[in-house]
Amino acid sequence: MTDTDSFSSQLFSSLKIRAELLTSLDSLKYEIMTPIQAQSLPSILAGDDVIGQAKTGSGKTAAFGLGLLNQLDATRFHVQSLVLCPTRELADQVATEIRNLARAIPNVKVLTLCGGVPFGPQAGSLEHGAHIVVGTPGRIEDHLNRGTLHFKGLTALVLDEADRMLDMGFQDSVDAIVDELPSPRQTLLFSATFPAQIKSMSKRIMRQPVMIEVAATHTADSIEQHFYQTAHDQRMDALRLLLLQHSAESTLVFCNLKRETEEIASALNADGFSAIALNGDLEQRDRDQALVRFGNKSASILIATDVASRGLDIDALDVVINYQTVHDPETYVHRIGRTGRAGAKGVACTLFTDKDSYHMALLKDVLGADIDMSGEPLPSTSLLNKQAAKPAMTTLQIDGGKKQKVRPGDIVGALTGANGIKGNQIGKIQVSATWAYVAVKREVANQALKKLAKGKLKGRSFRVRLI
Repeated sequence: MTDTDSFSSQLFSSLKIRAELLTSLDSLKYEIMTPIQAQSLPSILAGDDVIGQAKTGSGKTAAFGLGLLNQLDATRFHVQSLVLCPTRELADQVATEIRNLARAIPNVKVLTLCGGVPFGPQAGSLEHGAHIVVGTPGRIEDHLNRGTLHFKGLTALVLDEADRMLDMGFQDSVDAIVDELPSPRQTLLFSATFPAQIKSMSKRIMRQPVMIEVAATHTADSIEQHFYQTAHDQRMDALRLLLLQHSAESTLVFCNLKRETEEIASALNADGFSAIALNGDLEQRDRDQALVRFGNKSASILIATDVASRGLDIDALDVVINYQTVHDPETYVHRIGRTGRAGAKGVACTLFTDKDSYHMALLKDVLGADIDMSGEPLPSTSLLNKQAAKPAMTTLQIDGGKKQKVRPGDIVGALTGANGIKGNQIGKIQVSATWAYVAVKREVANQALKKLAKGKLKGRSFRVRLI
């Protein structure tokens, strides 16, 4: 094969898929496939069961999304495909991506079914039918148990971030759901890691799956890795020094325990940092709010456990800090893989003590890296006199959403009207059923708050506040 032929085989246009999908891909400016797409799509389109081992951000959603849409019959108005995700955030992202890919196919309905929102409206939506359902295992199981969801005509199942679902305790729910699905069907399983639990599950629910593995390797060109030895009681000061040194727009700090997330976030906020804790004990509304603030750059530091961070897909994450060493190298690779994506540079820092020699040696062997087991020198303590930088953005919460017919365009219009702020001072806007969040530049936050609070959206006044 010539170099030209090899390049051609990496183009989406080389795939034997329906013309509408090629039209959608062209409108989305998707031209060259990522490695996981190029390696998995031929088997997915052929109808094979596929196991894809690839990290978040690798393009796997488009890979299975194209497969589901290529076989979908929009004239048959029942659930033809089910996508299971570990978190509501990931389910929303997946559903959005599939809708974008389906934009050139008329009348395709993609429905999201997740916990944390009322059950009734979801049941009502199901009565009107859907082609593809994307949801979390707990809520999908609830619908099955209540008889509001049926899979008689289902032809494809996708398990996205399967290892995370099992880590979060969804094994029983996944098993119960699979038991209700017809066979034969196509099953696609995507996972960043491939532990024994996943191997066991794949044997139970898949038919001679094709294994696709995209190495989760990171070069010095994409991720700068640093290791710092510190005493246990000096770990917090070490974290402060690293945060002050990098002064990044977005830093994800991993802890091993839930209580540590709260303790560290509280200590950092007292020191003038902008930090948010994310753990499994948070209510769904608080979790949503934390992720909105971090994702739109109005909070610069997210302190999270591995389980709580499942399914996060934050764009342009600058720095990852491991507050402690991890017990297995695969978890380390998955953690640091959240930075240095899509050609961007990333930084990964790990704190360890003299008691961590075993885990550090294991990590050194797996990475094949020349880790200095005595650690690099930490930044100068003189940095502790430096004031932490404030985030560039601030978030406003509006107590009105889709049910009140509020759209992103309405919010932009209200903010930029007479005596308003400029369009380039507005950041991300997210509209849910009953609320909306909008990020604005910190320096115009009060002006934006007054503009929305005193103005009207859809002819109505809504309560607005800074969060």
